Amino acid sequence: MESVLKVERLTVYRGNYAAVREVSFCLKPGTATAIIGPNGAGKSTLVQAILGISLRQAGKVSILGQSLGTSGHLPTRVRQNIAYLPQSFLFDRGIPMTVAELVDLGWGKPGLSLPWVGLRERHQAVIQALAQVNGSHLMHQSIGSLSGGETKRVLLAYCLVRPRKLLILDEAPAGLDFQGELEFYQLLNQLKLEYGWSILQISHDLDMVSRHCDQVICLNRSLICQGSPEVALSPENLMAAYGPEFTRYHHSH
Repeated sequence: MESVLKVERLTVYRGNYAAVREVSFCLKPGTATAIIGPNGAGKSTLVQAILGISLRQAGKVSILGQSLGTSGHLPTRVRQNIAYLPQSFLFDRGIPMTVAELVDLGWGKPGLSLPWVGLRERHQAVIQALAQVNGSHLMHQSIGSLSGGETKRVLLAYCLVRPRKLLILDEAPAGLDFQGELEFYQLLNQLKLEYGWSILQISHDLDMVSRHCDQVICLNRSLICQGSPEVALSPENLMAAYGPEFTRYHHSH
């Protein structure tokens, strides 16, 4: 089975500082992988290098069988199969835009749109995407009126509006309460099962990771370990990644 994402000995420097050093892993189709580690471990830097947002100094990245160039360039056919949700999605809440209009932007620039898709098909895709995230009732709502949890759902619909194969999230559930985060992870798992999405996500919530992820990467600038949650989240591996002051985080509910 070909990997959706393959990272080989990836190294990224910030000045003279090695933020990520010789990290290697693979992401298989239809699986969810979490990247965990302490603050400053290089998690966001790793994701940004995979996406070509940050330039790497060494190593290789292949997405859907296509190598990422040293400039961070990927062919259009590969880029349009990737969705990325950052930790914070900042926008001017005063913009007069509805949820439906925002989700429709998920089609991307005209050059990235599927040539056979007309306006009627796009509208139906928006309706379907919002239904898949239980957000149909938000369609005509202003984006400035959305709560944090509603915004996360709408952004997932933005990713869903056209076919994707890889979803990358940088602590996307951040800011949600326990119930909202639980529903978000359940929705991700549903999308993975129904549509075969491959998911790579950064997370600080080890309880959610253990319940909803297939593989875990423990990172602290270099790769500490990787494997199933049962293996990667062992006390020994967590101590190696986070240090002796580590206290496992549990939601209070």
